[in-house]
Amino acid sequence: MPTTADFFQYTQWSGIATLVFAALAVLAFVLKWGIRFRLVGTTGFMVVLTAGLFALSIVPLSRTVIPGAVRYSLVYDNASTQAVIAVSPQISTTQLEATLRQAASNLYSYGRSGTLQDDKLTVRARTILHPEPGISVPVYLGEVKRSLVSRDNSPIKVEIYQDKFAQLPKSKA
Repeated sequence: MPTTADFFQYTQWSGIATLVFAALAVLAFVLKWGIRFRLVGTTGFMVVLTAGLFALSIVPLSRTVIPGAVRYSLVYDNASTQAVIAVSPQISTTQLEATLRQAASNLYSYGRSGTLQDDKLTVRARTILHPEPGISVPVYLGEVKRSLVSRDNSPIKVEIYQDKFAQLPKSKA
């Protein structure tokens, strides 16, 4: 995966190409070339491309990897204070705690807005059980809360619902 340093390098090369196309467009207008308007369009495209690459060179693209976390899928996200992830029914409590911490870290962004009453991001983990054919029951296994104000120094509170783990099917290992 390209890093922010790679995108900064691409930004520099794209900026040079943008300047070359801008100079060609000016030269085309002075010499009345037939492709002068195409060169203006190409220059505009290069400006947009360079701006996009510059934005990618500022924002880190890495995801947090916490040892012991398992795969999850995002089921619900209101882009503010609540999210729900789905996990496998064969998950252990230690795996769930690591997965919740990883999801809380990966789903955090500065664009999420809290309210005065609730300034915490709450990520809940659930799985689906099938007690009978044709019947599906969602079971919430735990949740994690973290501050939306501070990314680095905010405490992360993980709560595992031990009573819900008793409902999970036992693995045949």
